[in-house]
Amino acid sequence: MKKLALLFSLATLAGCSVSNQVETLIPENAVVKNKTTEGYTDRFKNIYDDFKDYPITCDKDCYPPSPVIECSAEMQNCAFTGSNPTIAINAGFSVQWLGHASFKINTSNGQQFLFDPVSEDFDWPVNWAFSLVSDISRTPNATLTQSELAETDAIMYSHIHYDHFKKDDLSHIGQNSEFLTPLGFADHFPNDGYKITEMAWYSSKQVGEVNVHFVPANHFSSRIMVPFIHEDHDATLWGGWVLEHQGKKLFFAGDTGYSPHFKDIASKYGNMDVCLIPIASYHSEEHPKWYRKVHTTPEDALIAAADLNCKVMIPWGYGNSSWQMGDKTSHSALFRLMHMYKKMNSNIPLHVLNEGESVKL
Repeated sequence: MKKLALLFSLATLAGCSVSNQVETLIPENAVVKNKTTEGYTDRFKNIYDDFKDYPITCDKDCYPPSPVIECSAEMQNCAFTGSNPTIAINAGFSVQWLGHASFKINTSNGQQFLFDPVSEDFDWPVNWAFSLVSDISRTPNATLTQSELAETDAIMYSHIHYDHFKKDDLSHIGQNSEFLTPLGFADHFPNDGYKITEMAWYSSKQVGEVNVHFVPANHFSSRIMVPFIHEDHDATLWGGWVLEHQGKKLFFAGDTGYSPHFKDIASKYGNMDVCLIPIASYHSEEHPKWYRKVHTTPEDALIAAADLNCKVMIPWGYGNSSWQMGDKTSHSALFRLMHMYKKMNSNIPLHVLNEGESVKL
């Protein structure tokens, strides 16, 4: 009988899920903007929701050939072949671009962080649905081994969109790392023992020796399964991240359009040493104003880098492992960036990566 009771107890324990540990950070100095929309209250909104005074816009001849980008077709399936400038800023960050918005960051003290890790394509069944109605798909990006994943101290997500958060990846990442997310995010995790901290804009959390700050972006959120159903529109917050270690700071913008929030971030945290800023998904013949509102053009990204006083800017969002959502081709955004960098006479050092490449800064 004792043996049967023991077996029953073990089976019961094995069948029970382990509850997630969820912490919510909304300190007094945090910023949360709410709105009422589509009949739902307490939806999040951008700080500068009506901003539209973009300083510079390329309006013609924006994609000239570049001698430092080699492609197999016109601006498609390309590689950056140029030489990046030598940048000796001793910031103590090692940056690996895994593709699209996914980055692995290592600090000089041996800590490791991941931004928006997404492997392969969208979660099922969205990837299946997209395959039926469009050609939006993704070439697999650089992936991390299980041993590399096990070394991760914290994973930061910028927002809930499918190309930035993939539920299927959580089981591969495991429960040993902390997850730092925008407000409203924890409900999208399986209840399986994950340690999640939901954060408001301008809230901070210490992870080892690194202080992690959640900062504003100019974007939106939704994770709908059925088109035109608005129950989850802007129900979770969105934003970017700042890693601060020994006085050095690395900024990850997340998906964002240009607005004065970049100057606000610099005013609050000071100049940024390393800036990871998107340059893609801004192009739309049908909705050009809306696309630019939520995604930076290459010239917007350069203005943002100047607002942040970046010592080096690493662009992302283009590439052979992108979904080409709101882009002419896989590398059109990079062609435009190289053109506008010269036209604007930018003094922000650029370091251009191909997917999978790393740099120590």
